[in-house]
Amino acid sequence: MGQAREVMDRLTEVLTTTGDLKAIRELFAEDAVAWTPDKGEVRGRDNIIEWWRTMVDPVPDATYESLYKNEVGNTAIDEGYFGGKNTGPITMPDGSSLPATGKTIRIRGADFATVEDGRIVSYRIYFDQLEFLSQLGLLPETPA
Repeated sequence: MGQAREVMDRLTEVLTTTGDLKAIRELFAEDAVAWTPDKGEVRGRDNIIEWWRTMVDPVPDATYESLYKNEVGNTAIDEGYFGGKNTGPITMPDGSSLPATGKTIRIRGADFATVEDGRIVSYRIYFDQLEFLSQLGLLPETPA
């Protein structure tokens, strides 16, 4: 197992045990860049951690079921299911928030972390936002 795999596994462990944003922060390089489904390109460690806050706060009891793990060079690749109960507020793109729905989610996604000198310099995460919102009951009803 290489350095990228170790760092990605640590990120997953923190996200699904404590959600400790300080610990997550230490895994990213100061000038890291992330690509996310909802915010697009996010530059800089502090901005990436703020994005992670929008994922950690709504689902503090997060779980992760791994389907696929790999490492190619200095990039770790994961595919699996992120899940948990929505017990915290959901931050909307405009900065407003919605109260917790109390609903349980299970979203399939994939992420890629490129690591240099023990920190993530490039991070990409993909998941279906419509499925996420649908499971939370936040999409309008569609006509029959």
